[in-house]
Parts: sequence; structure tokens; C-alpha cells
Amino acid sequence: MELRATFDTVAEIYDTARPGYPEPMFDDIAEIVGLGPGDPVLEVGCGSGQATESLYARRYAITALDPGPALIAAARRRFAGARDLAFVTANFEDWAPPGGAFRLVAAAQAWHWVPHTHAFANAAQALKSDGWLAVFGNCPMRYPAWFTRGAQPLYMAHAPELWGAPPESWYLPQGPVAGLFAGSGWFAPATHRVYPWGWGHTTASFQAFLRSRSDFNAVPEVRREALIAALGKLVDDHGGELEIGYESHLYLAAVV
Repeated sequence: MELRATFDTVAEIYDTARPGYPEPMFDDIAEIVGLGPGDPVLEVGCGSGQATESLYARRYAITALDPGPALIAAARRRFAGARDLAFVTANFEDWAPPGGAFRLVAAAQAWHWVPHTHAFANAAQALKSDGWLAVFGNCPMRYPAWFTRGAQPLYMAHAPELWGAPPESWYLPQGPVAGLFAGSGWFAPATHRVYPWGWGHTTASFQAFLRSRSDFNAVPEVRREALIAALGKLVDDHGGELEIGYESHLYLAAVV
């Protein structure tokens, strides 16, 4: 099973355990692109609708894609009765969008799953001549010292392959995303902005989040659940709460 397909196997957990994105980021996208109510937006890899909520609140006309049927079902439940919002079960690289139809293509924590041989060309072809591509992701940056100190031996004991830079590091400035924009030939150099925020967890919410992750779901169940239980005990031993410092990184570029 491809790693990105693991999300659909835990769709219900994913729907409740995953965070949204900072609202100022969507305000900046709207200002830079010049988006207004009714403008057509294509969201790539919508999951169960975490970023869709912020896009829909701005009254865009949204087409939202995800390859996971269970995730799409969860998104449809979340937005039951919504107007100007269509969900499509499809991989972006296989989907044939109407050419020149959208003012914005947006991908929240999903662009790294799209084969780069298709990603930028498909986005450019879906956009109007004044269209833009917005790629963004949440990156964990700061854990309490007690957590880092206590978590490392637990990872080493149960799933050492998970210790190290998290997959979300792809979206950091030192990651590959900015260079991919520049090298695509389809978009102008990307504008980068960063939005710091904090995410507070209980033991249960942190464990649920871990169960929603593709890297954790790639680990055999016995080792995975042993690690999640051990990390839960670590949090319990420190009062049952964990505050993680996050940054959301946005890359925004106009089609050329």
C-alpha cells in the first residue's frame, strides 16, 4: 500500500485528529491573489476538509479532490448541504480538470504526495491566465524539553525508523518545495510566508493524531501501538498535556 493510501484507512480518526491552518494565511492568499466570493478554487488532497473549511468560509466556488473514498465521504458529511462545493474522489495526477477554469489551486499538506512530473504542469493547465498556486503545510518545530528527552529512547525501542526529521519538514524553507516551484517552468518564483502557532494536546488527542499519520501507519501494528502507548504514558507522567509549537509555511506563485 502506498503511504498516502494509509490516510483513507483511518479516515474517521483523521477527520477528528487533524488540525486546520491559521486564518491569517488564507487572508494573505486572498489579498495577494485578489480572490473574492464566487471565485473558482481547486483544492488538491482535501482529506476530510481541514483546509476546505477556511476556503469555504470565504465563499469561493470550490472543487476539492482526494484519492481516498472514505476521506471524501467524511468531507461530504462535514459539509452536508453546502453550496458551491464539489468533492471528487481522484488522484490529481490522473484527474482531467477543465482547462483554464480556476483562479487558485491550493494544496494543504498534500503537494508532496503528487508526482512532481505531473504536479506543476497539471496545476498550470487548470488555472486561468491570472491564476495562482498555493502550497502550504504545518510543521512541528518545538516540543517541550521533557518530551524530546523522554521520547527518544521510546522511539529507539519501538520504531527507530520514525526518529528524526518529520515528513512535514518537506515544507520548510530548507526543504525541496521552493526549488520545485523555481524549477517547474510553469510558475513564477514563489513567495514564502510563515505563520507560527501552538497546538495543545491531551494524551488522548496526541495519540489519535499519531494514529492518523502515514509514517506511523507504515510501522507494523504491534510496534506502532507499543510506541503510541509509551508516548501516551510519557505525556500522562507530565500532567496529561502537551503543547507543540508549529509553523505553517506557505508558498504562493503566479502561473506564467
